[in-house]
Amino acid sequence: MRNATTSLLTPTEKTDVANSHGRFIWYELITTDLKAAKAFYTDVIGWGALDASVPGRAYTLFTAEKVPVSGMIDLPDNARKMGGRPSWIGYVGVDDVDAVTERIQHLGGVVHVPPTDVSNISRFSIFADPQAARLALFKWQKPGQEQPAAPSGLGRVGWHELLALDWEKALAFYGELFGWQKADADIGTMGTYQLFSAGGQTIGGMLNKPSRIPVPFWLYYFNVSDINSAAQRVKARGGLILDGPLEVPGDSWIIQCTDPQGAIFGLEGKRGRNSLGYFKPIASRDPSDTRARRWSW
Repeated sequence: MRNATTSLLTPTEKTDVANSHGRFIWYELITTDLKAAKAFYTDVIGWGALDASVPGRAYTLFTAEKVPVSGMIDLPDNARKMGGRPSWIGYVGVDDVDAVTERIQHLGGVVHVPPTDVSNISRFSIFADPQAARLALFKWQKPGQEQPAAPSGLGRVGWHELLALDWEKALAFYGELFGWQKADADIGTMGTYQLFSAGGQTIGGMLNKPSRIPVPFWLYYFNVSDINSAAQRVKARGGLILDGPLEVPGDSWIIQCTDPQGAIFGLEGKRGRNSLGYFKPIASRDPSDTRARRWSW
């Protein structure tokens, strides 16, 4: 759980987000070792890093092409005592943080951080859906602070994936909150992988989590230029490859990883012809079984 007094962004930083209801507009790493995590992600993903700390509160902005795309903050002591672990959290833009937060409780979600102002910059809250997957709400307090997002750019989050207990109930919940809608579905031997859209744009997928994953959570895939090279950097920096490489539509490959502190994240990118053979060849699968290629667990 995040400390309610934590700053999301500083007044002097511009952020590459879209102020659109129901769209992911920010991502934040909550971790136990800021220095080590900074070294890991700047090497693995190629981000730059800006110090956005204020007295009594350390905060790092990760940048892609000099534009802030995510942030990093220390896991509060009280959260550690309650068993909190390093993790990534996504922020979804809404028109009214207070109204949506109230709606969350009516729909069976749990509010961890109530609507909170950040230095006349923004208003946010943090919640868990009825199946315990965690997300945050966000709204700029002043117009004109938003910029068009570029989810296909390197270093950006290009895909959002919910591993749920029951994806159908989860999609109904988020549809009520954000207006998300069903897009295409991939049905294979491992079950259904349901794509969802926001504002007519497909932004992610939902599936029932594999049994070996203990709790539902949101997984964010960061774009990299070469998946093999990125995987080598994950291992060299002390991270773990949980699964992959798995081929997905668009001639792309994904891996699921943990950083050295234990936060789970994904990477997506091409597989260069001249990449070093870090991975052993994967077994062939039914090319129509996209869901199976997303998770092999």
